[in-house]
Amino acid sequence: MGRGNVADIADDEARSASVEELQRRLSTRPEGLTTEEAARRLERTGYNEIPEHEVGPLRRFLAYFWGPIPWMIEAAIVLSALLGRLDDLLVILVLLLVNAGIGFWQEGRADNAIRLLKQKLALKARVLRDSDWMNVPARELVPGDMIRLRLGDIVPADAKIAGQGYLVVDESALTGESLPVTKKRGEVAYAGTVIRQGETEGLVFATGLKSFFGRTTGLVGEEVPPSHFQKAVIKIGDYLIALAVALAAVILIVALFRHESPAETLQFALVLTVAAIPAALPAVLTTTLAVGAMALARREAIVSRLVSIEEMAGVDILCVDKTGTLTRNELTVAEVVGLEEFSEDEVLLLARLASREEDNDPIDNAVIARFRDTGGKRDAAAVRVTEYIPFNPVDKRAMATLEAEDGTQFMAAKGAPQAILALVGGGGVDVEGPVAAFAGRGYRTLGVARADATGEWRYAGLIALYDPPRDDSAETIKEAKAMGLQIKLLTGDHIAIAREIAAKLNLGTRIAGASTLTEVKEKERGQMIEDSDGFAGVYPEHKYEIVAALQEGGHIVGMTGDGVNDAPALKKADAGIAVAGATDAAKSAADIVLTLPGISVIIDAVTESRKTFQRMSHYAIYRIAETIRVVFFITASIIAFNFYPVTALMIVLLALLNDFAIMTIAFDRVVVPSGPVRWDMRTLLGISTILGIYGVFESFGLLYLGKEVLMLDPEVLRSFVYLKLSVAGHLAVFAARTRGPFWSVPPAAPLFLAVVVTQAVATLITVYGILMPPMGWGLAAVVWVYALAGFFLLDFIKLRAYSLLEHTGIVFNR
Repeated sequence: MGRGNVADIADDEARSASVEELQRRLSTRPEGLTTEEAARRLERTGYNEIPEHEVGPLRRFLAYFWGPIPWMIEAAIVLSALLGRLDDLLVILVLLLVNAGIGFWQEGRADNAIRLLKQKLALKARVLRDSDWMNVPARELVPGDMIRLRLGDIVPADAKIAGQGYLVVDESALTGESLPVTKKRGEVAYAGTVIRQGETEGLVFATGLKSFFGRTTGLVGEEVPPSHFQKAVIKIGDYLIALAVALAAVILIVALFRHESPAETLQFALVLTVAAIPAALPAVLTTTLAVGAMALARREAIVSRLVSIEEMAGVDILCVDKTGTLTRNELTVAEVVGLEEFSEDEVLLLARLASREEDNDPIDNAVIARFRDTGGKRDAAAVRVTEYIPFNPVDKRAMATLEAEDGTQFMAAKGAPQAILALVGGGGVDVEGPVAAFAGRGYRTLGVARADATGEWRYAGLIALYDPPRDDSAETIKEAKAMGLQIKLLTGDHIAIAREIAAKLNLGTRIAGASTLTEVKEKERGQMIEDSDGFAGVYPEHKYEIVAALQEGGHIVGMTGDGVNDAPALKKADAGIAVAGATDAAKSAADIVLTLPGISVIIDAVTESRKTFQRMSHYAIYRIAETIRVVFFITASIIAFNFYPVTALMIVLLALLNDFAIMTIAFDRVVVPSGPVRWDMRTLLGISTILGIYGVFESFGLLYLGKEVLMLDPEVLRSFVYLKLSVAGHLAVFAARTRGPFWSVPPAAPLFLAVVVTQAVATLITVYGILMPPMGWGLAAVVWVYALAGFFLLDFIKLRAYSLLEHTGIVFNR
């Protein structure tokens, strides 16, 4: 047997070719492949799975030592080693390792997307090999294999229906279509879909990444660009590093003219480097995100990528999948219409009699559920089914022969409206009008007929079916809009269904078909997508394209979904949200996974994300201002007075006491912004610089007081200045954390206690001379009074600075 071009048959080719032609193309036979041939093909095509691309734990951990901020910390370690300052080296090394350890541990909690997709294909398949049916791992299937497909199976690979039977396949995970699709000989069943009814054979023509499922996950595997959070951290780090380099250059020039020793110059470089590095910045921000993730977990939302919490805070457009997200993904009877003299109850009874509960057919289940709700169970029990013909794709109807309690024989049928019309022979019954009216409201229509003992059929009525919205969808959408989110509906369903759902949920009426994406010019496409309230008839590529276009327009985009068809867009979105019951593909592609039905928890996610963003923003303002204050003060002191105001060890102590304690800002109390928020670097750097420069002048004031007024010894003066830098620095947190007066939002207990404890420690070590010269309680009291007075003035300057920035239009987000 020839090997054939087994790996290169496209989906459209497989659909258009006949079963016999495809068998020739795949060089296979009706009795299946031999074991030897299957092994050769497996060697060529590879396993029927998604290739796993993992980054080892060591490599992931080492990545935390690469970047602007780690480089600066590492430079400080090298300088400490060159100067022989082992104590400084060890403390700075601890800062670096803690930062890397926290980030590594938190990111390690995220599930690997490709591994979950691989598990999706980890199935067993019944395959015909050597003329015998056998069970093999689905990963060993190859193009040309003949497989058995039956009720309850997940289709293990793309296959051409080759048997005489038929399948009813749930493709909602791939297409978003609520109603299962009937597949008969010559049609294609796709990997990852679920067989709801029927049994037949299939000819495998595509496996792994060549399958429709695999091509969809191929989009998921694209490299994800840095988040807005990561970009902001890089910008903050770059700003502080540039500041330190510039000041170091100034000092080096001054040292050159003063003919100072290289050792003293290196000593200053060490102090300046350590002072400029926001050593705990990554750790604090990661901890803040982790706290937000735990808060979301309590609300049944699992975060798989920490930075998505910050992204969620800035989402201004939320793209929402319909099936399984806004709706229940279960068919429901919307309306029953009787024709001629038949009543609604009679139509529903006939439809029930033409249904069979054990088939677990979605349409049957919907009819049976509605019938039970009307209390008609006794009427059905009084009728005996003597013969039942299930629905088939040829006749497009199900039929039952029945016998009443009095022995009367009659028949009931249900199916496609036109199929039932053909059964009754027309008879002047108008069903096109009601069917069209139902379609306009987004309903699917089921025809019902009755025949008496003579076999004369009459059209009894019509039943409208639909996939109803979840109970909480309308309220969730209302709340989302109130929070400044624009909602866009994306669904694979018909445009009429999309418009009906959109109308019921107040999503807007500007719903367009997916075809309009290709009909408009490329330069107009972005604006058209922004102006639309949603799109119907979309495929995975369309959802991905819509999300990408919105991102190119400057929007931060969220996307909800539950199926494989949503996975590419979930991965592409800034914040991908998989709803409860989502497929493994959707969960692995998403950043946040909801574990309870409905999407109301999204409001909780947005609220918690905005809180987290506020905490991170407050910390960033504080950290930048503190760095400016310390670095400029030290540099100016050396240039102007040729005096080192603090030692390198004091700078390290500042980092330990201030930065590690400030991690409690992750639990701080904040005001939730009313609209989407995002990093506004101009405002953040502007207010930080103003606060920092004020701190420089405040520090010089204390230096003057200690040196010129109190005439302190240089060693005691350094302890005096250190305590001021420590106390004033932590007090500045309370100004940085609010836009209004510092008392407008009371701090959380953990943050307040952290400041009290750390500054008590700082006071004690300066008073009693632990690791530095002692200065006594009297000088400590002077520092505290000076720092508290300076804090009130700092808060007033902050209010004026925000007012000025807002007046000039620089402040965009609250």
